[in-house]
Amino acid sequence: MRKRSGLILSLMLSLSACGGAPSQNDPVLSERDLDIEKFFDGHLVAQGQFQDVFGKVRRQFVVDIRGNWDGERLRLVEDFVYEDGSKEQRVWTLKKTGPETWEGTAPGVIGKAVGVEQGDRFNWRYTIDLPVPSAEGPQPPVRVTFDDWIWLMEDGRAFNRAYMSRYGVRVGDVSIWFEKR
Repeated sequence: MRKRSGLILSLMLSLSACGGAPSQNDPVLSERDLDIEKFFDGHLVAQGQFQDVFGKVRRQFVVDIRGNWDGERLRLVEDFVYEDGSKEQRVWTLKKTGPETWEGTAPGVIGKAVGVEQGDRFNWRYTIDLPVPSAEGPQPPVRVTFDDWIWLMEDGRAFNRAYMSRYGVRVGDVSIWFEKR
């Protein structure tokens, strides 16, 4: 049994190393400038999905987002509706800590999320205890780490790809399209 567990762990580590994530050192792709406080102030709708590390789509969702920038803090109320009809709400409070830096909190987030704006993109990193869907009833949350990237597109849209890991091993990706309303 130990040999099998070691083989599975080794395989997962190898697979997680195959897919790279963006870096702050990557070149900026456009002349657009993503200002998080401007983009997320107001009403947005997002659609997305979670794919496991093998590429299988595990969940899809729609998110209604209400953002409010008061000049110091950005409050985001995110109402998720999943394909199975289940719902979840997450409320973020973000604070600008420098010309291009942010920190934020939300229920379930461990410590503070930290973010950096750079040209047309925003990188957001945090650890969170996520609820686990189950037909058997409530399950304990799963602690995962997100390396979350948002790129400003044209016409009031943004694309988000979040790389999710657990114990340092990549377990999947979340892809989301945001659209201003």
